[in-house]
Amino acid sequence: MVKMGVRLDDHTFPFVLKACADNLSVQKGREIHGAVFKLGFDSDVFVGNTLLLFYGNCGGLKDVKRVFDEMLERDVVSWNSVIGVFSVHGFYAEAIHLFCEMNLRPGFRPNMVSVVSVLPVCAGLEDGVMGRQIHCYAVKTGLDSQVTVGNALVDVYGKCGYVKDSRRVFDEIASRDTASWNSMILGYGMLGELTIAINLFEAMKENGVEYDSVSYIAVLSACSHGGLVEEGKKYFEHMQVQNIKPTQMHYACMVDLLGRAGLIEEAVKLIESLPIEPDTNVWGALLGACRIHGNIELAHWAAEHLFKLKPQHSGYYSVLSNMYAEAGKWDEANQVRKLMKSRGAKKNPGCSWVQIDNQVHAFVAGERMMNVDSSLLCADP
Repeated sequence: MVKMGVRLDDHTFPFVLKACADNLSVQKGREIHGAVFKLGFDSDVFVGNTLLLFYGNCGGLKDVKRVFDEMLERDVVSWNSVIGVFSVHGFYAEAIHLFCEMNLRPGFRPNMVSVVSVLPVCAGLEDGVMGRQIHCYAVKTGLDSQVTVGNALVDVYGKCGYVKDSRRVFDEIASRDTASWNSMILGYGMLGELTIAINLFEAMKENGVEYDSVSYIAVLSACSHGGLVEEGKKYFEHMQVQNIKPTQMHYACMVDLLGRAGLIEEAVKLIESLPIEPDTNVWGALLGACRIHGNIELAHWAAEHLFKLKPQHSGYYSVLSNMYAEAGKWDEANQVRKLMKSRGAKKNPGCSWVQIDNQVHAFVAGERMMNVDSSLLCADP
C-alpha cells in the first residue's frame, strides 16, 4: 500500500497495529508507531487506543502509560484499556488510581468494562472493603444488573473470603450463566466448603446450565483441596464423556489432586501418559506435591523441565534449593542457587498493601509507592 502511494488514513494504522498486537510483533509495531507520529495521526483517539492495545499485549507497560499520558483526546475506551493493562500485570494501586481519576474527570463515567476491569484488582489485593466500594458504585449507576458485573463481584467476594456476600450476589443475578456458577464453585472450594462446592456443581445440570472446561477446573480444584481423590477421578472421567477435551489446567488439577494425597507415583504415571507435552502448570503441580512430601528425586525431575520451560522464573529454583537445604544437601542447594544466578533469574521484590481509613498504601522493598483514596470510588464527578 505504501509502495503504491496509496494515502494512509486513521483506519489503516489501527488495523495494522492490531495485527502486530495479535502476533506480538514488537519491532514492527514500534516502526508503525513512528509512522503514526511522523504523519500526524498520534492525535487521533482511535489510533491512540489501538496503540494502547498493542503495547498492552506486548508487555510494554511504560509505553502504555506514555501513550496514554500523551493522548490529546481520550474516550472511555482509552481509560478502560490502560486500567485493564495495569490490572492484568499486577499494578493494582495504579489501576485503582486510574479508575478513581476517571470517575472524577468531567464527561467521563466508568462503564461496565471499567468495573469488570478493576474488580479483579480487589481480588488480587484480597481487599473486600475496596470491592464493596466498587460494588456500591455499580449499584449507584445501575451496572449491578449486568451479569458480567455480577460474576466479577461473585469472584471478588469469594477470593476475599466473604462467601456470604458472594452467595448473596450470586442469588441476585437474574440470568446466571456458566461463569456465574463457576465463580461460586471456585469460591466455596477455596474456602474449604467442599460439600457445598460439589453440590453446586451438581445443581448446575439440574438448572439447565451446561458445564464448560472451567466448570471442571473448579470442581477438580475443590476435590484437590479436600483430598477427594475418587470424586476427582470420577469428574475427570465424566468430563471426557461430555466431550470436553482436557487442557493443561485439567491435567495440572489431577496431578495436584494425586500429589496432595501422597499418590505421587500415580501422578508421575499420569504425566508420562499425557497426549500433550506437559506445561509449567503440570510440572509445577508435581513440584509442589514433591515439596509437601519431601520427594527430592522427583522434585529434581520436575524442576529440570520447569528450568527448560521458564529458565528465568526464580520460584522454581528457590523451591528446589530449599528442599535440598532442608535435607542437609548444601552442595546441591548451592549449585541450584548458582544456576539461578547464571541464568539471570531474579526474585521480584514483594509488594504489600495496607488500607488505613480510606487510604490504600502500597509498598515495595520498604519504599512507599502510592496512596489511593478509595472513598473516591463512589464520588460524583
